[in-house]
Amino acid sequence: MTTGLDLELFKLKAELCKTFADARRLMIINCLRDGELSVTDLVVRLEFPQGVVSRHLGVLRQRGIVDTRRNGVNVYYRLADSKIIEACDTVHDLLMQQVARNRDLAEKYLTDTMNSKKGA
Repeated sequence: MTTGLDLELFKLKAELCKTFADARRLMIINCLRDGELSVTDLVVRLEFPQGVVSRHLGVLRQRGIVDTRRNGVNVYYRLADSKIIEACDTVHDLLMQQVARNRDLAEKYLTDTMNSKKGA
């Protein structure tokens, strides 16, 4: 039986998952996997407008995914925990498995379809 505490924990997990449910945020996280970068660095690498990068960094900062360091006028962002990369890599691996399975299914379907047309 699920308790109210369990439900609250699952709600918190869902909110954290929502943080990762945006392609641009995932791209920012990927850029930060090798170390800290400034907003300007991210804008150049990702070719997104500065406002878009800043908005997504704000979400990531609010959720505790990134930490910041100020140096003069520049703010540098880094991942708050290396487990974030592990989690993203795990999701990537799962996605690649699904893509491979779907490719195999598609190839089987196409082969079956071609064979049935030859027999018709």
